[in-house]
Amino acid sequence: MKIIFFETMPGEEEYFRGSAALPPGSELEFLIEPLNADTAAQAAGADVVCVFVKSAVDRGVIDTVPGLRLIVTRSTGYDHVDWQYAKSKGIPTANVPSYGAHTVAEFAFGLMLMLSRKLYQASHQLREGMDFTQRSLQGFDLNGKTLGVLGTGRIGKNVIGIAHGFGMEVLAFDAYPDQAFAQTAKFSYVPLEQLLAKSDIVTIHVPYTPETHHLMNAERFRQLKKGAFLINTARGDIIDTPALITALKDGTVAGAGLDVLEGERELVSEMELLSGDSTHPADFRQLATDALLIDLPNVIVTPHVAFNTREAMHEIMRVVSETIGGWASGKEQKFL
Repeated sequence: MKIIFFETMPGEEEYFRGSAALPPGSELEFLIEPLNADTAAQAAGADVVCVFVKSAVDRGVIDTVPGLRLIVTRSTGYDHVDWQYAKSKGIPTANVPSYGAHTVAEFAFGLMLMLSRKLYQASHQLREGMDFTQRSLQGFDLNGKTLGVLGTGRIGKNVIGIAHGFGMEVLAFDAYPDQAFAQTAKFSYVPLEQLLAKSDIVTIHVPYTPETHHLMNAERFRQLKKGAFLINTARGDIIDTPALITALKDGTVAGAGLDVLEGERELVSEMELLSGDSTHPADFRQLATDALLIDLPNVIVTPHVAFNTREAMHEIMRVVSETIGGWASGKEQKFL
């Protein structure tokens, strides 16, 4: 059995080569590149492809690998895989249903603290100019503020627990509210409009679906409490980027902490774009929009690393190994 891993990160090859859960005698191949239309030829001969969030496993890619029997994504989200088309061809797709629930929740608060206490500005000011002045570095307490949590799955629930530790009030919105948890954790579910109007900080933890595409759009930003902060560790396409830029510039949003960007998977390097090799003019617009967002002084952007801790990565690799091994042995398991 040939298993090809795309988007391989440090430590993954060593783990998978030593995993007793993978089918014995498997041929393993590890590539740094994502799997997409440009790299699909490198998946030739694969029985299993294992990808991460920057891959784009669409119909064309699936058809390019005629012997493909299983797709596994090392992520909870799977919007980068056309799993329905794969299923129609008898190819199951598996994800990692839960990992890093504490990991991502902690990172969301890291972004909140960077914004609330101006940690980046303070460090940069001292590092670059040995400037010890404090005049421009006054922040604000999280204690006593209202946190609006969009999505109360595993990550959202952990965010709520941490928020209580900071002494924050919590409002939440979810299409499928867990009222029993709300009673135990002492917070309230409210309509989205009410959450936006009353929250000092809004943090996004919903999955990316057609229904949540541009959930935060110009209309939603008009409903937002003026001067609120926005955190996104979910998916970039949940936010309408031009609408966010407008809200940041007019003061509706006081600051944003983003671990994800809209269209990040489709973006290519500036050098590739400028070389004329790209045939996708939309890339220019998205690159320009994201660059403008990143350059705003009240925005903190990180490169989709909220998941990336030793503990979370170990859990991902364990689940992936067991999923592939269980599939190969005929063990009944849940696929998309």
